[in-house]
Amino acid sequence: MSDSMIRYERDDEGIVTLTMDDPDAGANTMNAAYKAAMAATIDRLEAERDEITGVVLTSGKKTFFAGGNLTDLQRVTPETVGETFEEVEAIKAQLRRLERLGRPVVAAVNGAALGGGLEIALACHHRIAVDDDRIKLGLPEVTLGLLPGGGGVTRLVRMLGISEALMDWLLQGQQRTPGDAHAKGVVDELVATREELVPAAKKWIREHADDEGAATQPWDVKGFRIPGGTPTTPAFAANLPAFPATLRKQLKGSPVRSPRAILSAAVEGAQVDVDTASRIESRYFAGLAAGRESTAMIQAFFFDLQAINSGALRPAGVEKRRVTRVGILGAGMMGAGIAHACATSGIEVVLKDVSLEGAEKGKAHAAQLLDAKVAKGRLSEEERDAVLARITPTADAADLAGVDVVVEAVFEDQDLKARVFAEVEAVVGPDTLLCSNTSTLPITGLQGFSSRPEDVIGLHFFSPVDRMKLVEIIRGEHTSDEATARAVDLVQQIRKIPVVVGDGRGFFTSRVFGTLIVEGANALAEGVDPMVVERAATTAGFPAPPLAMLDEVSLTLTQHIRTEAEKAAAAEGRTIERSAGEELIDAMVELGRKGRAAGSGMYDYPEGEPKVLWPGLRERWGRGTQVPMRDLQDRYLFRMALETAACFEEGVLGDTPSANIGGIFGIGFPPHTGGPATFMTNFEGGLAGFVARADELADTYGERFRPSAWLRERAESGTLVDAGA
Repeated sequence: MSDSMIRYERDDEGIVTLTMDDPDAGANTMNAAYKAAMAATIDRLEAERDEITGVVLTSGKKTFFAGGNLTDLQRVTPETVGETFEEVEAIKAQLRRLERLGRPVVAAVNGAALGGGLEIALACHHRIAVDDDRIKLGLPEVTLGLLPGGGGVTRLVRMLGISEALMDWLLQGQQRTPGDAHAKGVVDELVATREELVPAAKKWIREHADDEGAATQPWDVKGFRIPGGTPTTPAFAANLPAFPATLRKQLKGSPVRSPRAILSAAVEGAQVDVDTASRIESRYFAGLAAGRESTAMIQAFFFDLQAINSGALRPAGVEKRRVTRVGILGAGMMGAGIAHACATSGIEVVLKDVSLEGAEKGKAHAAQLLDAKVAKGRLSEEERDAVLARITPTADAADLAGVDVVVEAVFEDQDLKARVFAEVEAVVGPDTLLCSNTSTLPITGLQGFSSRPEDVIGLHFFSPVDRMKLVEIIRGEHTSDEATARAVDLVQQIRKIPVVVGDGRGFFTSRVFGTLIVEGANALAEGVDPMVVERAATTAGFPAPPLAMLDEVSLTLTQHIRTEAEKAAAAEGRTIERSAGEELIDAMVELGRKGRAAGSGMYDYPEGEPKVLWPGLRERWGRGTQVPMRDLQDRYLFRMALETAACFEEGVLGDTPSANIGGIFGIGFPPHTGGPATFMTNFEGGLAGFVARADELADTYGERFRPSAWLRERAESGTLVDAGA
């Protein structure tokens, strides 16, 4: 079988080593080559069973097995769902034959085993993995709008019990180290190096040569009971309602289907025999694969993220560079957060503020973040001290001499930023990259204050920096390719996700986010009950509702951004009409309710208690206006998506990965949609269907929902960008 992706080698002791090594791919996946090779391999194993002592299954790749072929899964439609079900059943039948071979089968896990890779290992009788924290094991299908369809739900429920399988592995798609997997009972044995794997597997087979149970899965033994019980067990049944309640709390009303399907497959499958449970799992898997949700989530969380992480947005032809020393201007929460991110990644940081006291407060904030990790056991005290030692607080601009990069993180005021850049350029070298953390001010305007505008670029971090993965890189009119490439390199060096956008007020993320919170205020101004305003967003899949987010960013900052936009428009001879929601925001500020930082806003913040909607909202604006929930949900989604389309039209966006990943990771666009770009093209009826629905909303709720002529033209081709963009 030398031409197969599975090498078959039998030693003198009768132990067969199967090495999965697809010659046409960098990783093993459940593609056609795998299916054919596994079928032939199992046929041979069964034919030679009498001469076989045991089987070791391992990989010739750096990873063990990567899982299903996502390109194929994206092509599944309701019309082909039956074929998908049959194909999944065929793959699982192979694994079922493997675990019922009558000889012990050991998985020697040399690298990452995610999705189908872990499911293959679960079909073996014993699992040995290399004790390397860089290796990840898990079933992340839920993050792609799917469920583990290769037996993952069925086998984990029988190995661990319903509760542990759901909470520790399935519902959130956790990726665990081999050590964690061993502690949780999924990995049976650990070895220190890859070289020890196969010998350890063969040793286990030899030690269990006379043990009939070593070649039998527990669920194939007569009288087997699922750990912890099933819905027919009174004690378990009494707690069963807690599962959907917990899931509902976790999802916050989001309509995402895959976690619910996983819960159903686990509970239903626990009440029948293993083979019937496997068929139940296959039906749920095929149904999810045929839906729009998995198509969208695979696009965003696999293909779009892969494109960004592989450097697709980085200008070609520029040598990759590492940053060793960075200067950060402004030691507030944002500057301190950036300092923490850089120092944690091994970069020396000069943290400058107007006073040494202010700079030291910024370092103290970084220390608090590190102390929290120490308390949770994620960081040693020595590691914390080493990170803090990399942060040097100062009030002297001269200390910035010699830094590779400067990141300005002062207040959102153009004149202030101009003074700061002038001070910095007088000190730093001619090769220093000049970055602004502005969230709204056009970079081209800031470049006008610099003696070398080609080195000025936007580097928009999101708050809180320690938890937000995204960084929006903004190219001004004069920004060079080299500066852009260096910015991408820095963002990836500190282990965050870079998206690259063009210039314009608010760029992409702030501009689009603003439409969401103002639309929430618009609905409130129309007389929609404030609780309905909020609930519509969470049930549409937003991680937080618009009025709460308005409080977080502050009503006064929203006003400031609008005022600056109005000034810029006036300078161009234009006027911007204020919406009813913006006037409501003005009224709230006049009442002294400026947002969470000020102690009150759309919500009240009683000390030591959860926030609650301010009763005055309902008293002043709550006229009981009835708006269909679907319409209100679509208003949020469509306002953001239409503004995203405008960003494409104006050249602020030039690629869909930046739109999708920026929308999901930066401003909370519902993940199950795949991001704002995919939401439009994946809408029922495609982009033309999206335009038609937008027209319906415009007819009912106003011209802000009316698609532009450009978008109508794009609807004819069905894409937002030309091929290759």
